[in-house]
Amino acid sequence: MKKAIYPLAAAAAMFAVTSCGNNGKAADNGLEYTVVEAEQVNLADFPVDEEGYHVIFDGESFNGWRGYGKDHVPSKWTIEDGAIKFNGTGGGEAQEGDGGDIIFAHKFKNFIFEFGWKVEKAANSGVFYLAQEVTTKDENGQERYEPIYISCPEYQILDNENHPDSFLGVDGNRKSASLYDMIPAKPQNAKPWGEWNKGKIMVFQGTVIHYQNDENVLEYHLWTPRWTDMLQASKFSQENWPLAFELLNNCGGENHEGYIGFQDHGDVVYYKNIRIKLFE
Repeated sequence: MKKAIYPLAAAAAMFAVTSCGNNGKAADNGLEYTVVEAEQVNLADFPVDEEGYHVIFDGESFNGWRGYGKDHVPSKWTIEDGAIKFNGTGGGEAQEGDGGDIIFAHKFKNFIFEFGWKVEKAANSGVFYLAQEVTTKDENGQERYEPIYISCPEYQILDNENHPDSFLGVDGNRKSASLYDMIPAKPQNAKPWGEWNKGKIMVFQGTVIHYQNDENVLEYHLWTPRWTDMLQASKFSQENWPLAFELLNNCGGENHEGYIGFQDHGDVVYYKNIRIKLFE
């Protein structure tokens, strides 16, 4: 096993990224992949508020955060007025520069995750949970990171009125707070672009609930036949994307845990009031 030690950008803690992890093959495809294992930050180093939540963003630094598949926070992510900001160019995911998704470098299992979010006009982003860092090799044997969203569920972040994703999918399942491309958030109570929304995700023993602006907008259950059926009816079906189907059908891996992350979709988005409470 090769191991390299990297500094976590703007963090007092250090973590080790290893080039090996849990290996597997996508069903009926034969594509080999690796779930990269990395040393995690110590959650005990982050303050706990009066309601029992660990505050994992202090409004001033990226302590505990890094890029997906990286040892630093990409420079397109900055901190502005106490919020994490992605400085998008409006070019979608095919933009240039030091971007990419970011994750908090600790895996969570059963939790309530809260965050504030707002977007600029026609912006798109997402919140990932139970995510893994997954690599495959190209035809030349070079290792590459697969997109984070093929390993985990996504809480959609969107300007519903102006981004075309709002009109795609089925029954509004790509609007804000939806389980992206699978379950629509209802009621759809997002505030317009430029205004702050409150998001919340609860995960407990496979039961997942999305909240938006203090309302329960959807519920589903991981690792069930119904979950598999939803994947088969989505863009992540076994036929369309076998690796994504394999990873999502078993999201969280053997321990049913993973990272929380924010998406770089090329647009300007803000996140603040980021905290998490663990179930015993």
